[in-house]
Amino acid sequence: MSYHIVSIDSANCSLSCRDGQLTCKTAEGERKLPLEDVASIIITSFSASIHSQLFLEAAKHGVALIICESFKPVSLVLPANRSTDTLLSRATLNLTPRTRGFLWQKTVDAKCGNQASLAQIIAPNDPRVAALRENAHGRKPHKEAICAKGFWQIMGPSLNDEAFVRDRDKGGLNDLLNYGYAVLLSTILQKLFGVGLDPTFGISHVARERSTPLAYDLMEPFRPCVDWRVYQWAKQHPDRKDWEVSREFRKWVTGFPLERVDYLDFTLEIQGVVEGVVRGFRRAVLENQPRFYRPWTAKEGAWST
Repeated sequence: MSYHIVSIDSANCSLSCRDGQLTCKTAEGERKLPLEDVASIIITSFSASIHSQLFLEAAKHGVALIICESFKPVSLVLPANRSTDTLLSRATLNLTPRTRGFLWQKTVDAKCGNQASLAQIIAPNDPRVAALRENAHGRKPHKEAICAKGFWQIMGPSLNDEAFVRDRDKGGLNDLLNYGYAVLLSTILQKLFGVGLDPTFGISHVARERSTPLAYDLMEPFRPCVDWRVYQWAKQHPDRKDWEVSREFRKWVTGFPLERVDYLDFTLEIQGVVEGVVRGFRRAVLENQPRFYRPWTAKEGAWST
């Protein structure tokens, strides 16, 4: 498949296709890209007009259009001959329990390691950090749950909220985290659709009606990115009346996918890292080689302010 996933996020723009060139017009000017080099187009713009010729040419070139509302994919426009990726779907369905378990273990290891790394930054003098770090690098049963509990027991007190319990329905910090995770989920879904992965086929999370288990799976190592963003907001706004999903907070938290972190031998925006991870997962599934799946793990300096 072609390499580029093109994101259209200008507030107002016009999209068309002329002479095989994807054309995007904004108030700042016009930009073009050969459509033959594009794998998919993700449209997150709040006001974009799309010429019918683009739909036709995109279909001819095998390009998917992913149309989002509030950054969450709501429509997927596929060429008729790409409505089902037979090889990829078959490879996903044929993953053995052993392979699924290995892929999930890599995911959990990355998530727990990132939680321990962040805990060291937000509460370097908390004696519980050492236990969290030990559990993150260990092999205890239910490791994910143990590390999650340990992380929240550190994060709450670090924000002078000794009674904090992670519960999506309890308000306060939980509301901020819920919103941030929704932004993260939207980013993951965009990239999954962009490379042709069906998010309804996961490796650990249970499939339910209208759920996207694979997105829930692959977002796990990135959750600490949201936690860090929320932590910084709460630290800068110590009055708990400001711990609500205000317009100012939404603007702040939606900026985290643009933060730059190290991944493999590159320094990329988090949304670029998500794409790299998703592409690696796709290759691991197609070739039945879990080694190609490289979840993001935080390196020194990842949690800079």
